[in-house]
Amino acid sequence: MTRVKRGYVARKRRKNLFTLASGFQGAHSKLFRTANQQGMRALASSHRDRNKRKRDLRRLWITRINAAARDNGISYNKLIQNLYQKQVLLNRKMLAQVAILDSNCFSTILREIGE
Repeated sequence: MTRVKRGYVARKRRKNLFTLASGFQGAHSKLFRTANQQGMRALASSHRDRNKRKRDLRRLWITRINAAARDNGISYNKLIQNLYQKQVLLNRKMLAQVAILDSNCFSTILREIGE
């Protein structure tokens, strides 16, 4: 069998992995096998949590809108229904921002769509 000279390829691969694992503690940043396992786990977690963050933020926005709407005497369900019927193009993120930062404006929006 012929001799295979890999040169710097293996070192480059390990170096890339250790840069990914540079913030890990103990053997998770020093030993190749454990660093590799922890790096794969970290990437899988970050991929999963990018989608989870979207769900969590939407839940937060809905909670904020619901609280502000109930302060004005309307339920979240009726609010969203009226927004669709009146074709008001405000998404939940913007409604939550308005509800938190400017309650007078939110009350005005509710009066306009309630009519």
